[in-house]
Order: sequence, then C-alpha cells, then structure tokens
Amino acid sequence: MKYKGYLIDLDGTIYKGKERIPAGEAFIRELQRRDIPYVLVTNNTTRTPEMVQTMLSESFHIETGLETIYTATLATIDYMKDMNRGNTAYVIGETGLKTAVAEAGFREDKEAPAYVVVGLDTDLTYEKLATATLAIQRGAVFIGTNPDLNIPTERGLMPGAGSILALLEKATRVQPVIIGKPEAVIMNKALDRLGVRRSQAIMVGDNYLTDITAGIKNDIPTLLVTTGFTKAEEVASLPIQPDYVLASLSEWNFDEN
Repeated sequence: MKYKGYLIDLDGTIYKGKERIPAGEAFIRELQRRDIPYVLVTNNTTRTPEMVQTMLSESFHIETGLETIYTATLATIDYMKDMNRGNTAYVIGETGLKTAVAEAGFREDKEAPAYVVVGLDTDLTYEKLATATLAIQRGAVFIGTNPDLNIPTERGLMPGAGSILALLEKATRVQPVIIGKPEAVIMNKALDRLGVRRSQAIMVGDNYLTDITAGIKNDIPTLLVTTGFTKAEEVASLPIQPDYVLASLSEWNFDEN
C-alpha cells in the first residue's frame, strides 16, 4: 500500500547529532515535493519547536513548518493540562523544556510542586537530582518526557533522558509516567496532527526501543533505518520485526510504498 502520512524521528534518522544525513534531508524534500503529509516526532526536549525549525534550516537544509514539528515537550504539557493537578512544576531539562513549561502557565516550585518533569539536561548536577528526589517523595507526579537511554551523536551514544529517569526511579522507588515514544500519549497526538488513520501512516526511525516500538505498540506500520541507534547486525534478533528495514532512506520507494 501507499502510505498517506509519515511520522518521522529526527536524531539518528534525518541527522545524527551535528552530522548531516543527506538521505534523510532528501527524504523530507521528497515528501514535500509529493505533497505527502508528515510530522517530525522527536523525544528531544532540549529545543523548542522554533529552535528545531531553525536548526533544520540552518544546519540540515530542511525548510519545514512549525505545524510539522511535535516534540515530547509539547506532549508533556498536553498531559499535565489533562491531569489538572496544579500549576506548579520542578523541571530538570534544558531551554526547550523549561521555556515551554513556563509559557504554558506552570511556575517553578522546588519544595512541593504538583509535577516533577525530567528530560535531558547536559548541565545536570547532584543538587538538581536531590531536589527532584525530595519533591517526588513528597508526592509530586513524576513525569519522564522520554525513555531514551542514549542519544546518537557524532561522538557516539551519549546518556539520554532515560538514564536520568533510571537514577531517579532508583532513588525514589517511584516509576515515572513516560510521555514520549514509544508511549501512546505522543503518538496519538502526533496522529491527530497528521490527519490520517494509523493504518495509513508509517513510523520512520532509527531506534527500535523508541521509534519502532512506538509503531508496534500503537498499531502503526514501521520503517527502521540503521543510520543511528539500532545497528543492522541487531535486526535479526529483534523480538518483533519492523515492517521495513533500510540501510539508508534513499532506498525507500515512494511509488511502491
């Protein structure tokens, strides 16, 4: 069948850290040329959608509208508003996450916040972890923006938000609510943006644990590209096979799929 909409991961799929993946760039441009709808679904919370848009334009030669960018940050805020537990939060994260949570009307509270929100933070300190631990022990809702244990970069696989969550889960003995891929919250919202039925969409990504599992868990066809996290030699041992596996997105045939 020909898919009517694409959900696409970014880091490791369209680019790799600061390193270009020309086939990924060409993949987006071909979707645009064919007027096929797509949503860029990223677990990365370090940038706002506006920052993602600028980065794609300046570093990766991709011009795309803000409406095509859906981050774990946006999905996290949607979840917090749906819970309606209060308007205070303590956030471990970077600019994209902190700015968006504040602009959504949540004020910082280090003592007794309604929510503790944890994303990737490359300036992580012991004190931040201690503050989050105590707040969760006092009853704050513990939210993880995404479960990514590692992020693919030009340096290699670096610690991701999931590694921070694992530490806090051990320290508090509280399991976080995970918002990002592979969970349903972000996928359902992204499908709403895409505007096609899940059977007519396809999830494209490099990480079996997040991108491809997101498709499998949420009944969306999957395309794994082995340019980032999950390597080609690992594919044979995956518990559930992706619908498609490619070494490069340049191999994808839009006319047949």
